[in-house]
Amino acid sequence: MRDGWLWLAAGIAGFCGVLRAADCPGWTPAQARQELSALHARLDGWNHAYRVGGRSPVDDAVYDQALQRFAGWRACFPAQSPAPPAHLADAGGSTRAPVAQTGLAKLPDAAALEAWMHARGDRDLWVQPKADGVAVTLLYLDGRLRQATSRGDGIHGSDWTARAQSVDAIPKQLPHAPARVVLQGEIYWRTPGHVQARDGGANARSAVAGALARDALDAATAAKIGLFVWDWPNGPADMPARLAGLEAMGLNDSMAYTRPVGSLAEVRRWREQWYRHAMPFAADGTVLRQGHRPAAATWQASPPAWAVAWKYPAAQALAEVRAVIFTVGRTGRITPVLELQPVQLGDHRVQRVSVGSLRRWRQLDIRPGDQVEVALAGLTIPRLQSVVWRAQQRAIVTPPDPQAYDALSCWQATAACRQQFLARLLWLGGRQGLQLDDLGSDTWQALIDAGLIHGLLDWMNLTPAQLAGVPGIGRTRADALARTFASARGRPFEDWLHALGMPPGGRAGLPDWATLSARRASQWQAIEGAGAGRADQLVAFFGHPAVREQAARLHAAGVQGF
Repeated sequence: MRDGWLWLAAGIAGFCGVLRAADCPGWTPAQARQELSALHARLDGWNHAYRVGGRSPVDDAVYDQALQRFAGWRACFPAQSPAPPAHLADAGGSTRAPVAQTGLAKLPDAAALEAWMHARGDRDLWVQPKADGVAVTLLYLDGRLRQATSRGDGIHGSDWTARAQSVDAIPKQLPHAPARVVLQGEIYWRTPGHVQARDGGANARSAVAGALARDALDAATAAKIGLFVWDWPNGPADMPARLAGLEAMGLNDSMAYTRPVGSLAEVRRWREQWYRHAMPFAADGTVLRQGHRPAAATWQASPPAWAVAWKYPAAQALAEVRAVIFTVGRTGRITPVLELQPVQLGDHRVQRVSVGSLRRWRQLDIRPGDQVEVALAGLTIPRLQSVVWRAQQRAIVTPPDPQAYDALSCWQATAACRQQFLARLLWLGGRQGLQLDDLGSDTWQALIDAGLIHGLLDWMNLTPAQLAGVPGIGRTRADALARTFASARGRPFEDWLHALGMPPGGRAGLPDWATLSARRASQWQAIEGAGAGRADQLVAFFGHPAVREQAARLHAAGVQGF
């Protein structure tokens, strides 16, 4: 949550405390000062937009990760570090909360959570959804709301009492309340029908925080704000009594979303329920609490031992670019790919992401050291969302010359053609070509590295003895490969044409090579119904010297149609 630098620093103290020198960037002092200042300025700008303008330029999760990155870099380079951004959240609030906001330690996985449960005897444990909003402490005297305090640094925060009076979801009067009641909870943005697994955070936290940052709340905005009370610090000592009391005071969600658990399996069940089914608010994880805990007067502004969070898989992640590589496909298309410092997205460890096109890469100007936002498309494919900020020292990246590659280039295994030539072989042997079984890029590359393949069809004449001499290919596999290669000679003429990369649109009426290679563009258009562009591509294909060379070799090998 964007609730103050001091608060964040406490929450990630463990991260900074165990930071190793190997985890720190290899910067000179001057570069460290430059990079830290740039990130400081970016955070300051985001925070100004977030708190003053009521909008979020970046996803909430990316903001949090950038703030953690800043804290980590400060730990690495304390002498070069600027002070934390001046306007972050409520670190400067002067209103003292009646009870400290403790925050939560975040456990990395199920094993850590299970160990935490076992250490407490798997007894008196309660699970809640971790509502994704902004924390608030509410003070009621004789049943009336007297004070609402933002989290701030955990001890002092901003006075939100006037804003709270405008929000119907925050009770102004508690029925059946003791003389003094302190509640802690989450002010959230109402998202009816929200499914976390499908919708992610939806920047709901930004929406509610932006609303609370305004000088005044209009009725329409206030109606979109909800409250989930997750604790009653000065309430009864045991959880069942606290929940009963909260329900008696009209806070029914506290009872509905606080469930007893005695095993990891039960935690998982509720975690999945709240992750995959509709909820009235965004939730970025689950919280596990002990029913009995120390008296509220002893609480500190640091994560306690009696409550922890287990967050949901990240929908977006901030990743550092290690390198920019360029792949050349079979048709000569150049695709920039970013090598990333690995990040976890859901069940996927993401180390690479495609930029999509050379044009987009040039527009974004991504270099090593830049920080980018990545997400999962369709829950499986990493997708580049944006450049979050750029390294101040720009590395030199030289892409391949796009004029050197097209659909008819690279029929030989030269140094400049390594990628496109391999892509041609993969296409030739794949399901869209000759359907050669058990032939992947590793095998093709091994044959190239062994000097057995220089041209596209050199594999046709390889003997079992030659194949057996390739590192990693034994006698049995060599015999199988030789049989596979031999079987290719009997593939239909149309399969061979497609394997060679004939442009689509010419599969109907394919009598033989001599006829096809003599066709003019007008004849292709008349026979195939293709447009002028496709007809020109077909003429260029059949007339290209490298393609004619392949056809001559196939004719000599006795392949039907050539």
